[in-house]
Amino acid sequence: MGAYEDVFRAAVEDREGFWLQQAQALEWHRAPTKALDESNPPFYRWFPDGELNVAHNALDRHVAAGRGDQAALVYDSPVTDTKRTYTYGELTEEVALFAGVLRGLGVGVGDRVVVYMPMVPEAAIAMLACARLGAVHSVVFGGFAAKELAVRIDDAAPTVIVSASCGIEGKRVIEYKPLLDKAIELATHKPGKRVVLQRPQAPAQLGPDDLDWADAVSQASPADPVPVKATDPLYVLYTSGTTGKPKGVVRDGGGYATALAWTMPNVYDVGPGQTIFTASDVGWVVGHSYIVYAPLLAGATTVLYEGKPVGTPDAGQFWRVMSEYGVRSMFTAPTAFRALKKEDPDGSFARKYDLSALKYLFLAGERLDPETYRWASELLDIPVIDHWWQTETGWPIVADPAGIELLPIKPGSPTKPLPGWDVQVLDTDGTPVPAGEDGAIVVKLPLPPGAFPTLWNDDERFVSSYMSAFDGYYLTGDGGRIDDDGYVFVMGRTDDVINVAGHRLSTGGMEEVLASHPAVAECAVIGVADQMKGQVPRGFVVLKAGADPDPEQLRAELVAMVRDQVGAVASLKEIAVVGALPKTRSGKILRKTMRGIADGTDEPVPSTIENADVLDALRPVLRKE
Repeated sequence: MGAYEDVFRAAVEDREGFWLQQAQALEWHRAPTKALDESNPPFYRWFPDGELNVAHNALDRHVAAGRGDQAALVYDSPVTDTKRTYTYGELTEEVALFAGVLRGLGVGVGDRVVVYMPMVPEAAIAMLACARLGAVHSVVFGGFAAKELAVRIDDAAPTVIVSASCGIEGKRVIEYKPLLDKAIELATHKPGKRVVLQRPQAPAQLGPDDLDWADAVSQASPADPVPVKATDPLYVLYTSGTTGKPKGVVRDGGGYATALAWTMPNVYDVGPGQTIFTASDVGWVVGHSYIVYAPLLAGATTVLYEGKPVGTPDAGQFWRVMSEYGVRSMFTAPTAFRALKKEDPDGSFARKYDLSALKYLFLAGERLDPETYRWASELLDIPVIDHWWQTETGWPIVADPAGIELLPIKPGSPTKPLPGWDVQVLDTDGTPVPAGEDGAIVVKLPLPPGAFPTLWNDDERFVSSYMSAFDGYYLTGDGGRIDDDGYVFVMGRTDDVINVAGHRLSTGGMEEVLASHPAVAECAVIGVADQMKGQVPRGFVVLKAGADPDPEQLRAELVAMVRDQVGAVASLKEIAVVGALPKTRSGKILRKTMRGIADGTDEPVPSTIENADVLDALRPVLRKE
């Protein structure tokens, strides 16, 4: 048995003891004596008798330990040509002062604060200030349309909204204040005040209910951390692309802080004073967990990056950041590396920088195709670690635990379940499927600390959406398999499994084949309705920069590859070469939307779409016009 097996087995055999031991990494106002309250399944509660303050654990305790001069947060914004470093001492002072601002506006324990901001340090400061007061923050991705912001305001019912005058997307400046004003006009719930960070790229005209961030902070007194119950909500985060009533994932403080503190040394192999660069956004769960909370709980240095992987100003920005700040572990989405591969297929930008400090590249958010894995592995010559988790889980379900034991990597698999996660694959009738066969990926209850205990003000939807499909299991919504070695293969959402003439096939498996072609940068396969076969697959490929194959020859090669590697049963005959694929702002390809357009059902376009113009250009292709 290796070290990983020992740790995993310990979490199974003595769950109570294991998690109480991990909780000792934190400073508690009242240390928990009980790990799990199982009295009301599926509403499990972790550390029910514990009390703590998460912001104190992320900041003050490091200062008290004598590390106030260590870098806590590095802000790097190539789009504004700005760099700024906050030490733990400085960040603690900034957070305490802004907590004083919020306290002065009537924010207290349990009150909600909506944070609608771009990727600036003040976004993290606002989140931590809420945590300091025991308030509940709800970060809404910056640049969301007014209607989407309004429904979240109505659901969270915030006391205060914290925003900025503008955000920057590539070369575009997006004014937030008009969007915020319109959202409040549309919302039934009217928050008391709005605190607005003025940015020089587009200062906002402030109204009678608006406060200038700098003015408010200059007049504030610092607020001390407020201890709250471990089971109290730390934040509510709405899942992307919701229509109608939004789905607010609740995160408790004690379980979440315990789990994140465990993952930093054990999964990401990052400890105090070391640097992690998570290229995501604070509006998503990855930003919450691995830009803000986990690195600071671990006493590490976190990089908050404002910009895109390519074009700000060139395809070398990620490499520059890694080199400049001595990044040990980087975490981003496969989409980002596919973009880098597309623009710089030979890796010439990466070779300009000293990346000797970089030990690991972690990728999550979408399935890591083997070709992108190969490209990144050969370019960087370090472990490229796929891992799998969700907004609902808060931290990785399946990963290669680099800090415990680096397990052999199998391309296409995020490796094995982490301690606390009992991952299984079930058939539609709830019976386990044999090793190597596809089914619905589920997790046996109870979920470990840090996973969502419920949805905001909607216990009934929590049960119906996640806990009712298979009794005693959490339905992840993803499909895949577990092989004979215990490795999990996540092939995509269960609605990405198509039925071709009675054969259930994974579009993810076909995408793997298409992505392996040397001319293909990225791809998508969707299942569309067919009168004869029920469904047939259609492929869409984006070419690498500089690739210029004959279109008909390329299609023939790709069709032959799928036939050879998946089988004639796949029936993939239609492949279109396109300039780009429509994606959400977090980098996920909008396969469901594409499928709806192709079938004529016209699914609503998610409000999280990043490139609506790409989708518009693709409509005629999808509809075969």
